[in-house]
Amino acid sequence: MATAPVTATPAGHPDAAAWALQWITERRTVLPKRLVAPGPTHAQIEQLLAAAAAAPDHRQLVPWRFIEIPASARAALSEVFAEALRKRDAGALDEELARARQKALRAPLLWLLVVDTGPRDPDVPLHERLIGAGCAVQNVLLMATAMGYGSALTSGKALGSAVLRQAFALGATDLPVCFVNVGTVHEAGRAPRRPEPSQLLSRWSPDG
Repeated sequence: MATAPVTATPAGHPDAAAWALQWITERRTVLPKRLVAPGPTHAQIEQLLAAAAAAPDHRQLVPWRFIEIPASARAALSEVFAEALRKRDAGALDEELARARQKALRAPLLWLLVVDTGPRDPDVPLHERLIGAGCAVQNVLLMATAMGYGSALTSGKALGSAVLRQAFALGATDLPVCFVNVGTVHEAGRAPRRPEPSQLLSRWSPDG
């Protein structure tokens, strides 16, 4: 028997707002060490990118991009992390270098977010490009949550290293912002403490 087609709830419908709020509030950071295979399928990765593409982008400059680090390149990235640590601390212990390497070997999906900070359009300042990149990342995290995966953003001092910049062939105006980690949740952490909604809004008065 044929299955009836699924009809999307139209925007503005109360059920649509409740559905969106559910996934937004259920998103939480899951540390990469708690993310295991399987990761998103090829089709799901296409959906993650489609969600990212829906982010606000003034003048459609697309000033940000993701770089995938596949499983075959994780060992190389682990050495990038270790070398970046050696450059910062020539006395780094073997245990510290091992921990740095391990950071590259965790979540099954690993992307590097890069933003072009160079002059692009006088009407689109850098902070707008960074906000757009943040919206793109949030869309990815929300979509991953809706798919049933855990996710996290990670950074660290290696992002500011010449070693990493050279490894990823980044240009002079490219800013590596963070890594995006997605995978199946092996162990959930504590529920995050979030601010009360009332803390996030004030009302402007022209009279002070």
